[in-house]
Amino acid sequence: MDPVIITGAGPVGLTLALALARQEVPCVVLDEGPGKDEPRPARTVVLREEAVALVERLTGTPLTGLGSRWAGWRSMRRKQVTREVVFGDTDPAPLHIAQHELTGVLRTALARERLVKVALDSRLDGIEQERSGVTAHTRGPAGTWWRGSWLVGCDGPRSTVRKLQDIRFPGRTAVERYAVAALRTELPWPDEALLHRMPPWRTTGPSAGEVVGRPLPDGVWRLDWLLPPGKDLVTPELLVNRVRETLTGWADGATPAYELLDTGVHTVHHRLARRWRVGRVLLAGDAAHLLGALGTQGLEEGLLDADNLAWKLALAWHHGPREALLDSYQKERRAAISARLRAADQVLPLLRGGGGLRSYVPGAARGNDALLTDGHLGRGTLGATGSYAGSPLAPEGLAGEVSVGTPPGTPVTDVRVTAEDGTFVRLRDRLGRGALLVVLIAPGTGVWERKHWVTAGVMPRLAAAVTALPHRAELLVAESYPGAAAHTVLLVRPDGHLVTALNGVRPADLYSAAEAALGGATAGAPSEAEEGAGAAAGSR
Repeated sequence: MDPVIITGAGPVGLTLALALARQEVPCVVLDEGPGKDEPRPARTVVLREEAVALVERLTGTPLTGLGSRWAGWRSMRRKQVTREVVFGDTDPAPLHIAQHELTGVLRTALARERLVKVALDSRLDGIEQERSGVTAHTRGPAGTWWRGSWLVGCDGPRSTVRKLQDIRFPGRTAVERYAVAALRTELPWPDEALLHRMPPWRTTGPSAGEVVGRPLPDGVWRLDWLLPPGKDLVTPELLVNRVRETLTGWADGATPAYELLDTGVHTVHHRLARRWRVGRVLLAGDAAHLLGALGTQGLEEGLLDADNLAWKLALAWHHGPREALLDSYQKERRAAISARLRAADQVLPLLRGGGGLRSYVPGAARGNDALLTDGHLGRGTLGATGSYAGSPLAPEGLAGEVSVGTPPGTPVTDVRVTAEDGTFVRLRDRLGRGALLVVLIAPGTGVWERKHWVTAGVMPRLAAAVTALPHRAELLVAESYPGAAAHTVLLVRPDGHLVTALNGVRPADLYSAAEAALGGATAGAPSEAEEGAGAAAGSR
């Protein structure tokens, strides 16, 4: 079988290549550049626990030392603190990391991977596909034809793959603009991120009255100033003045010493590709969607694209395509992104105020600050990760289905489990291997050796049911799980999303749920996406 071709060597493309290689799928990554990333301290991303766990699982490298986990968050309006959040074990802080650091970790891991070839200085300029595979042509010093089983465009907002497949990319341009600076200094709130609305000092040049500060390691901060609508030029002099005014205001009159490391203007676009799959060609990351509300979370959604697609593409590569399973990638991920874009389009105009003045909604300042804070922290209306509850892979009509603390279609809680070899591991450590996970909730098992309970109670019957499933599955045991009673059985997808929870060992229900999660009993007829592949194929 030919390898999977991945165009684009940014974080999303590299993550997808690693995720596929971990499931024994060979890949070719077409990298337009020389294989090195220019350090840009002002280009950072904020990752929540699910995305951090994904990268650390694939690379084997802890990210915490490369990024910053904030001690807390504060929201301010004028001189008043309107909201404070303190992070801890039960409420972990997001990770703030420079994008070049993230890409470097992924590239290092990929260099050790025998199943992945990275083709440098290779710019895609043609695609041909048929039912049995896809061929891509690259130009450059090593320009050639590449033969693959599938091709995934992770090549950014100006995606060549998307254009060659004639996929529309509608949406809104310049929803918001930010002036951005990375600098090394000391601020009154060490290790805390903050949102300051309507700061009491006068600002030089255009301003929308909002600045966000996010710490990075080694005393570095990223500061973002929201700009008013329009295309006013942000000059270096204006940006330096803005830095000094902000630092002076926060220090109550004395400008602290600082070292300016990097600057830029971040423009937020909201766009969503009409189709994410045309036959054997798929899109992921910024090639499929642009979601930059509040500045830093668009990349995280791209990483979740890769996690969702990898196990489905691996199953298709090893066992032949199930069209319903492959089509579910677009249906699940596009719906999740669409929900976030819709929320931003509905909420942001209210938060920013009407007209060019961006005035506040009367009497709603604290509520607005709370909504913005939740958005920055990946929570609430603006920031919550989308659910796959409406997925075509969701099982129906299960007599034994029960509710637990995790709704079906959302990521499972990371609890300690006992693996089949008797060792204690984290549930998230077992993800990404291409196998379904079956988790039995059995209080008290953690204090006994596995040999004492593996042949007792419901275990033999459950083990037999797991062996009979239509796809490889791993049986795990947990002492507890939020909202789950004893002997509850959880079925978890390879990307960590809950399929269902059953009240006891129910082999028929478990089999039906697994079959649905894999896209149905048979490969089925060619999908609409596959039937349209010929018309959209590129030419030599």
